[in-house]
Amino acid sequence: MRKIQMVDLKSQYEKIKPVVDAKIQEVLDTNTYINGPEVASFQKNLEAYLGAKHVIPCANGTDALQIAMMGLGLQPGDEVITADFTFAATVEVIALLQLTPVLVDVELGNMNISIEAIKKAITPKTKAIVPVHLFGRAANMEAIMRVAEEHNLYVIEDNAQAIGANCKFSDGSKRKAGVIGHVGATSFFPSKNLGCYGDGGAIFTNDDELAHTLRGIVNHGMYVRYHHDVVGVNSRLDSIQAAVLNAKLPHLDTYNAARQNAARKYSAAFENHPKIIAPSICDICDCHVFHQYTLRIIDGDRDGLMQHLLDNGIPCAIYYPIPLHAQKAYADERYQEADFPNTNRLVKEVISLPMHSELDDEQIAFITSKVIEFLKP
Repeated sequence: MRKIQMVDLKSQYEKIKPVVDAKIQEVLDTNTYINGPEVASFQKNLEAYLGAKHVIPCANGTDALQIAMMGLGLQPGDEVITADFTFAATVEVIALLQLTPVLVDVELGNMNISIEAIKKAITPKTKAIVPVHLFGRAANMEAIMRVAEEHNLYVIEDNAQAIGANCKFSDGSKRKAGVIGHVGATSFFPSKNLGCYGDGGAIFTNDDELAHTLRGIVNHGMYVRYHHDVVGVNSRLDSIQAAVLNAKLPHLDTYNAARQNAARKYSAAFENHPKIIAPSICDICDCHVFHQYTLRIIDGDRDGLMQHLLDNGIPCAIYYPIPLHAQKAYADERYQEADFPNTNRLVKEVISLPMHSELDDEQIAFITSKVIEFLKP
């Protein structure tokens, strides 16, 4: 059996090595390292894939979120609602811009932001909602957009974990996660479903005026060299990373399908186990692209299971062990533990197993057998 990796980037690279190497070499040969042809090409290719009018590449996913908020003109003190159960970058940028983070609970079943919690958190100071498509599962964007429209709020999608996922609407239509709200942001960190070989990110919008503002912000506020029209930052996707992403983008649907197939096999092995709640997988399964495959361990020793897996050479992780409202940087007297029953439960139950496009049946069988071995009914 091949060594089990949490993310197997080497095997993925070996399958597309000639294309990746050729694209990188072209950048080296032309010396177009910043804002070169590969960046422009990737922008157009990603716009076509997502059905987005505008893609603005940038340096990383955290910058993408920050720049999106800057582009909307949010002001210090404006309240921004987001999920308590997610990576800190989502709330980090809110605080950096001197906006007021408002953390709310998630839904227990899908681990995405609770619609009811959003409604309860809205005040006259609320200006935006930041739903996170956690672990690759699309949030309920139809309901979120309805709430936003009722209260005249911006929606900023954190799509760092769910590129390629579809959101289905009640009329039967589908749209890609990240391009439904007023603006979306994603990360191309190497372990993402579409990852480069360093840092990278992008912002999406269908708003022409907002796109123009964002393009200035990512480049020191310049539209013409040395003419600074808006307050900006230095956040550009470099050409080598764009070259890698151009090589990988045509394979994204295949990568996501491989993740979905691995998830089905995982969940089949765990079906009806009294101590395991596995992710639900619909027949079509295009609403979840499984950036992570995350179990909930019920009435079992989650931490003991983690150690058991590590002892057997199986990497695993807990995303996330501490809710944001309990983090020192984001603690606030406004928050009451009773407001976060689902988040407080999830941080004690979740464990993520290896998930990537290169998992094979032998590896999945070994991983699931070791989970079941420890969690005896």
